[in-house]
Amino acid sequence: MCGLFGIVSTTPVPVSDRECCRLRDMLTHRGPDGAGLWRGGVARAPGAEVVLGHRRLAVIDPTPAGTQPMATPDGRFVLIYNGELYNEPELRSRLQREGVQLSTGCDTETLLWWLATRGRQGLDNLRGMFALTLLDRLEGRVLLARDPLGIKPLYWWQGRSAGADTIVFASEPGPILEHPAVTPEPDMIGVSTYLTTIRSVLGERTMFAGLRALPPGRVLEVEIGNDRLHTQPFDLTIGATPLPTGQVERFGLVREVVRSSVHAHLRSDVPACCLLSGGLDSAIITQVSSERPPHHFTLRTYCAGAKGEAAIDGVPQSEDFRFASEIATGLGTHHTEALVDETLFAQRWRNMVARQGVPLSTPNEVAINEVARRLRADGCVVTLSGEGADELFGGYHQVLAPAVAHIAAGNTDPGRFQLAMSSWCPVEAKPAVLTPEAWDAVHADEWLTGWYAAEFAAVGLGEDPLADHLRFQRRTNLVGLLQRLDSATMLESVEGRTPFADIAVAALAESLPMGDRFVAPARTKIALREAFAPDLPASVTQRPKASFPLPFQRWLGGSCGLLGESAFLRSMVRPEVLATVAAAPNARWQLAWPLANLALWAERWWPERSFLCGTTRHAQTAQPTA
Repeated sequence: MCGLFGIVSTTPVPVSDRECCRLRDMLTHRGPDGAGLWRGGVARAPGAEVVLGHRRLAVIDPTPAGTQPMATPDGRFVLIYNGELYNEPELRSRLQREGVQLSTGCDTETLLWWLATRGRQGLDNLRGMFALTLLDRLEGRVLLARDPLGIKPLYWWQGRSAGADTIVFASEPGPILEHPAVTPEPDMIGVSTYLTTIRSVLGERTMFAGLRALPPGRVLEVEIGNDRLHTQPFDLTIGATPLPTGQVERFGLVREVVRSSVHAHLRSDVPACCLLSGGLDSAIITQVSSERPPHHFTLRTYCAGAKGEAAIDGVPQSEDFRFASEIATGLGTHHTEALVDETLFAQRWRNMVARQGVPLSTPNEVAINEVARRLRADGCVVTLSGEGADELFGGYHQVLAPAVAHIAAGNTDPGRFQLAMSSWCPVEAKPAVLTPEAWDAVHADEWLTGWYAAEFAAVGLGEDPLADHLRFQRRTNLVGLLQRLDSATMLESVEGRTPFADIAVAALAESLPMGDRFVAPARTKIALREAFAPDLPASVTQRPKASFPLPFQRWLGGSCGLLGESAFLRSMVRPEVLATVAAAPNARWQLAWPLANLALWAERWWPERSFLCGTTRHAQTAQPTA
């Protein structure tokens, strides 16, 4: 796991190596084990220049042989790469049979040669999580690519720098926003989108003007010309898996493919562990992981959350610890509990927004970060987590049961239905929440509602409308959860791996009939429960969904000051709404959480600045464009 940074320019890059290293090193937490910087030209456009920077978290072949950027011996291809290839042994064997001489045990070298010999089409053969950049110096082309499920992030910006057409890209927004040609400004449509979805990225859109995210499965091919950078997008797809006709045989295939994925995700040359919440998904991963021979490694498991907290709206807040402990004891793992209390929550929340430069998504991102910090202190570098099972195998009855009713009523505007189901501040409530100027500035959320409609249409309507709704969850909700896992773990230099969020598992799951996954009103993840019933106690296989819950609703009282003091919020939210939420944030937590995050985010980038009413008391926060 690593951090990427790069610049592509039609003229020599007007940023010194020292400054490039400073921007690259903003990603040191993503790669504390090494750093590299490469600068050079391309044959097709002699005046152009490319800079590639890399921070390394050494996981496979942690020797210096895996240092990046990595180039082919003739210097034609240069690669920087963030991720892991789970089919690397197979790709390596094929390359060696073709006569390619590989000199390291690192998957980066395998990936470099695979793409060097196959070009963009070689991306279709990758099974893993990745964000990568490949430069072809002879043809003058750069590939930016992200894995089909969106496990690893990649951001980019295109504009003018010292008169040249320029693309700047990185694993996080920070290095791009601090490039001298980029002036950080909020995208108010992105801000309104966050207020509704608590997602700082939706599709390509971010919360910063001009800063784009590469969507899951997107390949951006950049052709370097003498005066322009021409970009062309392509998309990677997830295929289908042929299925047996019998349900018992299908459940057996689910068991086989999931177990194979877990085994592949355990491949590591550094200590690995499992996150164990005591729920079905993490229990399956832990059970399969525990089968590895004891002499190979001692499996550590970790559970995070708050202890001694009463239920909220009937949802237990401390049950994870009991279930996780029972599973850990039964499997003989070395189990650790990472506790989060109100004080830690408040401090870590603010710290994470400041370090990442974006608001948090769900509050339990704090718990994920705390458990990552704890396991890293114990020497673990890789951890396996259960993201993906719900979106692939039908785990959210709170969404799927209403979807069944929506389909029965005619399935009208399914995208808008999905938006309503995931809203914290519903679009319909925005006119009463935002000032008239702000509501006008975001064009009454036309972009947000349009995006959901277009994204549902892109799902590709099939024979079963409920399967379409579940596939939409995979394309939207899962991406947000994977972003949450990546950011929370990488802040502590931990690589989070997701055996369920794997293209082989996804291809199988999406091929299953819905009756193997969900039956209304609340039979969830049927195939997973049946496939692993022989291995796990019934208390686990029948346990309702739980995911590191935190009683954050009770802990939001400290956000009152944020809501009242933020010039940014005062410029976009009606004063009576701010006063009402600040008076009782615990009761109005669905609005208090995103508003408080926006206040922290604006404080990080634009202290005292008000955008919509056009006043700026600290003009020095705006950087001049080069």
